[in-house]
Amino acid sequence: MPDPQPASVYDLDHKAEVENLATFAVLVDNEPGVLHRLVGLFAARGYNIESLTVAETDRNAHTSRVTIVTRGTPHVLGQIEAQLEKMVSTRHVQDVTRDPNGLERELALVKVKSLGAERVEALRVADIFRARVIDTTHESFVFEITGAPNKIDKFAELMRPLGLVELSRTGVLSITRGADGM
Repeated sequence: MPDPQPASVYDLDHKAEVENLATFAVLVDNEPGVLHRLVGLFAARGYNIESLTVAETDRNAHTSRVTIVTRGTPHVLGQIEAQLEKMVSTRHVQDVTRDPNGLERELALVKVKSLGAERVEALRVADIFRARVIDTTHESFVFEITGAPNKIDKFAELMRPLGLVELSRTGVLSITRGADGM
């Protein structure tokens, strides 16, 4: 005998969709309240912002570039992109993660306190990751590292047992390869 029909849509078997990270580059008018409206769009819908970077990019055109890293199912990410495009002050939205020419980079400052063998090992690891020493004392270093977010995650993970004290990250910046701009 076949299974009986579900009594309502809530009884249907819903497949769990995988959440992905997405990086959106948004070109907006540089005017008061734009960032507040943009963040409010995320807060009102219960979406989390994992990284947010904003700076004026063209004084003459009065535009700023906002780079937002968020997480969601493909459906949710599509909704986020559509909502960003609907904002009045938005000039252009680009999903950098889906663009094959997309580049993402982040800057971090990493403070490590160590002595002896751990100090030597911290310098060795920094050299492998091409991190630059920007400050040093007899018992600590401050490293500057630039790269993809997962590179910075891995560097911090390796520095933890060597005496990582503090980590400061800029947030993700993005751009696409090639001659065309946003």
